[in-house]
Amino acid sequence: MHRTLARPAFDVETVRKDFPILAGHVWCKPLVYLDNAATSHKPRVVLDAIERFYKEHNSNIHRGVHWLSAAATKDYEGARDKVRDWIRAAAREEIVFTRGTTESINLVARSFLRPRLKPGDEVLVTEMEHHSNIVPWQLVCEEAGAKLSHVPIDDRGQLLFDEKLLTERTRLFAFVHVSNALGTVNPARELVRAARARGIPTLVDGAQAAPHTRIDVRDLGCDFYAFSGHKVFGPTGIGVLYGRKELLEGMPPYQGGGEMIKRVTFQKTTWNDLPYKFEAGTPDIAGAVGLGAALDYLGTLDWEAVRAHEAALLARATEALSTIKGLRIIGTAKSKASLVTFDMEGVHPHDIGQILDQEGVAVRTGHHCAQPVMDRFGVPATTRASFAFYNTLAEIDVLVAALTKVRELFA
Repeated sequence: MHRTLARPAFDVETVRKDFPILAGHVWCKPLVYLDNAATSHKPRVVLDAIERFYKEHNSNIHRGVHWLSAAATKDYEGARDKVRDWIRAAAREEIVFTRGTTESINLVARSFLRPRLKPGDEVLVTEMEHHSNIVPWQLVCEEAGAKLSHVPIDDRGQLLFDEKLLTERTRLFAFVHVSNALGTVNPARELVRAARARGIPTLVDGAQAAPHTRIDVRDLGCDFYAFSGHKVFGPTGIGVLYGRKELLEGMPPYQGGGEMIKRVTFQKTTWNDLPYKFEAGTPDIAGAVGLGAALDYLGTLDWEAVRAHEAALLARATEALSTIKGLRIIGTAKSKASLVTFDMEGVHPHDIGQILDQEGVAVRTGHHCAQPVMDRFGVPATTRASFAFYNTLAEIDVLVAALTKVRELFA
């Protein structure tokens, strides 16, 4: 079980002290980091956990009989238990460690969907998906002669979902919980319910939702849920695929090699039990340990206070950016995570990003691996400012002042 050391209330200045990179001495000037949708910073406890593993328990896992291997195995499997508890999965066998959300989706595409996909079948996604939740399905659809369909979005960046899009040929409905390009929070529970009523499996891309809210996969009712460690204040290179046990048991392995087998002969190989059937080779042990430490840390936060703080950040940014001449916010859904995407008339997003960087403000510019979204709004690229609980209202003001300078330079 993860630790729960509840703080009396959310205090952003106290929280910021937990993140070494946010300290003034790290940079020659204050860092205003507003690129959290790309990756989040890591609290000291995560850095310490990784260092401690390599200093004290570094060993390969599962098959070693010496005490160091046993200690490393305990660390790794302990992290799996923390993930199970954090997302409220029914069993630890339902937690598969991957390299991230992208690999998790590819695993489901190859191991679950491809064997079931036939010519004329359909896979349904949405117009707001990250490329990682489009391309894997395209690949298997092309191989099988199936079709990739999508749910359109309106001018505010909200889904125009119609249950008629779920047809007798739909073999999977895969959708993003929170859009990385728009910040839209989709009604995941309702979408899953509509699919399940028709016997259609669901996969939820939770990469952007996991940093902002507590996930309960049993409450959502989804068949698969994926997220990445580096977006939930953990290390890069580690991710999670949740899958319902009965589905995972019926799926063939995603990759072959060590650990995912019980016995190998030249005639036949038998597969290991869950979840190891899907974890071929030496895993990112330190990454799993770091992810476990990140979830321990998140367990110390008052999440109602976190949500209120992030809502205040979004409100301040939305109101202030709306006053800048020629700036258009793209994605104004009623339900949004703490993220603002925009374009500025007459200024390329890369120019915006470079000038903001000179002011100490880190944002993301480009298509955000969501080119269908860019096409929908008629822009090649945008600027995105994305907030985490360690950001402050004062940092929003720095962003606005820097954007005002951009406007003046390009007037």
